[in-house]
Amino acid sequence: MKFSTYLISFLLFIAFSDVTLANTGAPEQCTNCHQQQVTAWQQSDHAKAMAKVSEQTVLGNFNGVSVQHFSQTAKFFQKQNKYFMSLNHENNVVEYEAKFVFGHFPLQQYLIEADGGRLQVFPFAWDSRNKDDGGQRWYPMYADEDIKSADRLHWQQPMQNWNGMCADCHSDGLTRNYDASKNTFSSHYDNINVGCQSCHGDMENHQSQSADPYSALVQAPSVTRSNQDIGQWLRMAGEDVASWQGEKRDNQFMDSCFACHSLRSPLTDGIEPGTAFLDQFSPSMLAHPLYFSDGQIKEEVYVYGSFLQSKMFKAGVNCLDCHDKHTMKIKVEGNGLCLQCHSPDKYQQTQHTGHPLDQEGGQCVDCHMSETTYMGVDDRRDHSFKIPRPDLSSRFSSPNACTKCHDDKSNSWASSELRKLHGKPKALSSDELHYRNLQHGNPITLQQHLNVINSDSLNEIHRASAIRLLANSTESINESMAKPWIQSDEPLIRLAMAHMGFMLPTDQQQGLYMNLLDDEYKAVRVAAAQQVMNLGVQFSPSLANGIKELFESNEQNRWRGEGGLNQSMLHIALGEYNKAQQALEQAIVADPYFDPAYVNLADLYRGLNQVDKELTTYQAGLKAVPKSAMLHYGYGMHLVRAGDKKAALQSFEKASQLDTENVQYVYVYLLSLDSVGNTRDALNRLKQILARYNNDPQLVQLGLSFSQKLQDVNSYQFFMSKQRR
Repeated sequence: MKFSTYLISFLLFIAFSDVTLANTGAPEQCTNCHQQQVTAWQQSDHAKAMAKVSEQTVLGNFNGVSVQHFSQTAKFFQKQNKYFMSLNHENNVVEYEAKFVFGHFPLQQYLIEADGGRLQVFPFAWDSRNKDDGGQRWYPMYADEDIKSADRLHWQQPMQNWNGMCADCHSDGLTRNYDASKNTFSSHYDNINVGCQSCHGDMENHQSQSADPYSALVQAPSVTRSNQDIGQWLRMAGEDVASWQGEKRDNQFMDSCFACHSLRSPLTDGIEPGTAFLDQFSPSMLAHPLYFSDGQIKEEVYVYGSFLQSKMFKAGVNCLDCHDKHTMKIKVEGNGLCLQCHSPDKYQQTQHTGHPLDQEGGQCVDCHMSETTYMGVDDRRDHSFKIPRPDLSSRFSSPNACTKCHDDKSNSWASSELRKLHGKPKALSSDELHYRNLQHGNPITLQQHLNVINSDSLNEIHRASAIRLLANSTESINESMAKPWIQSDEPLIRLAMAHMGFMLPTDQQQGLYMNLLDDEYKAVRVAAAQQVMNLGVQFSPSLANGIKELFESNEQNRWRGEGGLNQSMLHIALGEYNKAQQALEQAIVADPYFDPAYVNLADLYRGLNQVDKELTTYQAGLKAVPKSAMLHYGYGMHLVRAGDKKAALQSFEKASQLDTENVQYVYVYLLSLDSVGNTRDALNRLKQILARYNNDPQLVQLGLSFSQKLQDVNSYQFFMSKQRR
């Protein structure tokens, strides 16, 4: 799926060149003493995360088989004991040698070497599932699209780059080592796959530090079981679900799991086990289009955002309660896994499941961990453990396990069946209802929004996500609202608030906001520094440190357009216009089809009164990305300033056609029609498309204005009827 909008802050990315090729198994110093653990680890997906190409590691059919997909034809073959792929695309045939295999099940990808120390992901993958399941075939990663070379998603562009997109989570001790000035990588890893070091840290010298072989765990607090973590899950008499009996659990080790199993932006080069997650990454919150309005996964968001929503997480359940710590496979197959804590007398019954226990629908995960397919064949389970609510699906456009399976049935049918089994579903609390409306895009009042954020019943990530959506309900917030969030004990609340400082009145920003620059976690400090840069606050050591960390975090993404764009905005805030220009120019070199870089560079030239360079930048951008709505819109504004209204009209029309969700584009296009004397045409077009924009108030007011200008009573009444009450 192609995204039409770009997030200024993205998730991960890394780099490669002069890679140190370590062994393909566990480090020898671990194997010598921990044979049982290493044997278990070798069964894991971690052990097969990446490997050099060999007869033992290659799963795909390289026996001369060819695959065609739109204008692409790929052939897979061997010669001289090496593995090759040839690609015929756009009248150009090129042969590539497969250097590394990437993953193993349910798919395996293949990496080829490219200029500048890059490894790129070939656009066809091997479906390694059984043939009976549809596997044992080559398939294109973008099944519904013919990705051309002049496309940001083309396999030779940064978005398909191993160094940035994948490497830090597939190899131990990975550092990307990207040089923005040369647009090259010199990436390095300690071990080619995900081994001991990724969870335990560098344990090389731990034997010499103490006679106690377990003392080394002190070096890796992420995996330590503290003295307080001695207890067990027990179901007491009369209870249907177990509770933790013992001192409160220390689940900080999950930060090492979240480092890879999350959608996040890196703040550092590489992952350091035992270091807090929020000191290395800034996670994405819950929002459209990543999640459905009820928090179920939609796009590829991995596990962090889902699990933090769950009752399991709130109760203190951690990853290792369900997954073996070395094989990472679930500890018990079938319902037995859930019945470790949930009463079989209540839940392992057809009266509860509504299906025979030995058939589909009789397994707990069928209803409470529904699957979504990513990367063509990879079915991943939702870890928010939702209760199916078909009664809410129609209202909030969220899926439910019932109609996912019974796809020929309606939500109404599913609701009726569930009522027969379990009675009337529990009503949402007012805070839950307002949160669903907020995420669904329905209007809620500011007070309702504040109630959601300050709710005692909603969990941390829900409330933090609601803070990030404050602009949906108000244009500003004040000190009394923000102070509790800034001083919150919950880091995601502080992180969310750190991103929203622009909503505070100017006279309240510095006093409140500067506190976040001294926060415990780097993610909060960096987000605060980004906001404070635009406040004109007094310089301080805390601000200086925040700016330094912000620069460093931006550098981690310079290999892709977003990194250069972010760095340029920081330079502009500091008045360093030459450096801002250089950052944007570098962004275009590194990521030539990233259209925001062209728009921002042109805007920078306009601010510097370099109109000729502004024009050439727009021309270069439109040549590279001719279907960019934002470039056509920006170029249209340039033409308006140049006095060429007719040419501008064409650009605005193109922008509104390319992006049919952006109200501003169509608004300016219709205004331009009016400005060249085509008011009637503008009015008629507006009436035709108004519903598409959900009767946007700005467009309704424009329609009323046009109607008055033309003294068109019928049209005026039409737009009056569309005003939102």
